[in-house]
Amino acid sequence: MRPLPAFPDPQPLTQHGPARIVSVCNQKGGVGKTTTTINLGAALAEQGRKVLLVDFDPQGALSVGLGQGDPRQLELSVHNMLLERGTEWEDILLETTVEGLDLLPSNIDLSGAEVQLVHEVGREYILAGCLKAATEHYDYILIDCQPSLGLLTINALAASHGVLVPMECEYFAMRGVALLMETIEKVQNRINPDLVIDGFLGTMYDSRTLHTREVLANVVQAFQDQVFHTVINRTVRFPDATVVGEPITQFDSNSMGASAYRELAKEVIERWRLIGA
Repeated sequence: MRPLPAFPDPQPLTQHGPARIVSVCNQKGGVGKTTTTINLGAALAEQGRKVLLVDFDPQGALSVGLGQGDPRQLELSVHNMLLERGTEWEDILLETTVEGLDLLPSNIDLSGAEVQLVHEVGREYILAGCLKAATEHYDYILIDCQPSLGLLTINALAASHGVLVPMECEYFAMRGVALLMETIEKVQNRINPDLVIDGFLGTMYDSRTLHTREVLANVVQAFQDQVFHTVINRTVRFPDATVVGEPITQFDSNSMGASAYRELAKEVIERWRLIGA
């Protein structure tokens, strides 16, 4: 495991926006996409950044993890924003318990959007159009993508400036990323030439096992500086926080998981600062 550099405390902001839009994406399920979206978002908000989280998964796990209860009870969701003329992002906006952290919620209705979007003109750019006005109000917009590479994920990548790829530290992680890289390259070539990979994030790391140490070493060897120095360790506190509907930074502020996401927030802010984002 690489030594963790001391990332500087971010400078306070005097104004907010325009936002950097980042897709948290990996077509493999169970790698920590939603956990990362929630907790990175909360840690960025702790640093005085205004953050909007977009639940772009029909399972609605992001909405549940932020205390919204049963997402099936939502009157309006991302589905309405995408497909109903006159429904704007402000109409579905929900505040969270974290100051500076807002949510665009989702539920199972979104699963039908993929079929409906096929017949829309400029179908790959629908989400980008929906979020355009929101960028002036936030510093970062994080999109929690579903575990597939379908039209919804393409919409997220088309709307984004960068991609953050959580990777579970296990053997099959590298095999899944190859397909994701192909998709990102196609989006760069055909839809969004400005899209970049912001970084690969090692998740569910267990330093006690040789296997996870070897996998992380292989990831670093393959992707070099694109791999975040911060690594997210495996801990039962993440699912516990999800049950309560709070970010780990709020649920167990002094935990190792909370500390890791605070370090990740510092690291990504510094990376984005260096590229002028």
